[in-house]
Amino acid sequence: MRPRSRRELQRRLLAARFEPGEVEDVLVRLERVGLVDDEAFARQFAEHRFESRGEGSRAVMHGLRAAGIASSLAETVAQDVQGDDEERAADLARSRVSRLAGVPAEKAFARLSSLLMRRGYGPEIARSAARKALEIQVADE
Repeated sequence: MRPRSRRELQRRLLAARFEPGEVEDVLVRLERVGLVDDEAFARQFAEHRFESRGEGSRAVMHGLRAAGIASSLAETVAQDVQGDDEERAADLARSRVSRLAGVPAEKAFARLSSLLMRRGYGPEIARSAARKALEIQVADE
């Protein structure tokens, strides 16, 4: 089981047909003893998404908001944890470019830049990282 935000726990408990007042009381008690901490959850979530999955800041912020984290907290945590989107995009592009061997250059560029945009990188960053990674592949051949 993974950690959950306060809002996710609330949704699950209400879906399990617990009384709303009872759910609120339990969540307040859990927050008081530190078992529910949205800021800690947001930091762990962001670190995992940035480091393990190679996502961009837009995707991480979207995931945090979907988990019920307030927009202001999501933005603050993403900025604190994010590092360099361009560098992370370039790393991801370099790691994936070998899978595109034999694919025509235009198609490889489209696939690689699309992957990066789906991972939450802006179009300019995605295209730049894809272009650089494909140049490296051509130089190696």
